[in-house]
Amino acid sequence: MTPVRKVLVTGSGGLIGGALFRDLGDQFEFTGLDVGTPDNPQVPITVGDLSDMESVRKAFDGVDCVIHLGADSNQNALWESVLPNNLIATRNVFEASKDAGVKRVVYASSNHAVGMHELDDPYSRIRRGDYDALDPDNIPQIDHTVQIRPDGQYGISKAFGEATGAYYAENFGLEVACLRIGTVNSDNRPVAVRQLATWCSHRDLLQLIHRCLEVEPLQFDIFYGVSNNKWRFWDIDHARDVLGYRPEDNGEDYRNSL
Repeated sequence: MTPVRKVLVTGSGGLIGGALFRDLGDQFEFTGLDVGTPDNPQVPITVGDLSDMESVRKAFDGVDCVIHLGADSNQNALWESVLPNNLIATRNVFEASKDAGVKRVVYASSNHAVGMHELDDPYSRIRRGDYDALDPDNIPQIDHTVQIRPDGQYGISKAFGEATGAYYAENFGLEVACLRIGTVNSDNRPVAVRQLATWCSHRDLLQLIHRCLEVEPLQFDIFYGVSNNKWRFWDIDHARDVLGYRPEDNGEDYRNSL
């Protein structure tokens, strides 16, 4: 199989894009796509609006893989923003990828596509730090097969993106990895009790993305972007088995800093 080498990152000016360019820039030929140009761009940037197909189409030419990060990432985003920035934009990314002959799309989905599961016991207790009579080694895991249960307009948009990816994989042969990413922040540590369970460190997320770029074979799949936290309730066994993902960090190490 031809290895992935030329990688386009949408939403390239964000936290994850910057980390990708910094830590994986010696292994892949990155380009970026964003609504504006940073003051000191680390890679060549195409400026365009993902909701306007014609303004971004050329950015996909000659690309092996697209890492689609571009979106309104506010979990409480209003429909007026979610529609163009998350739904139309994501459809355009998959359509442009198909038209340009892109091999693979790594789609930044979110845990919010299944966020309502957290209202069920024991997850509702774990997220508020009530661990009474719970064994962290025997928590039933929310995995890639659970029912879609979005917890807002943002979660709906991410579920839409997963469904769109499945459609393009099955009908056009595009390879798609959807990452239901947990808590990733600029502090690179949990800053609230829930995040002791949901945190994903920068290096663990970059490892996960790296594995999604390189694993063969891949058609369509869903993985959780979360570190190996003591109170984690999202499954990582599937990512271990399919991708060889081996997270190195544990949110529990930061409990005393909350």
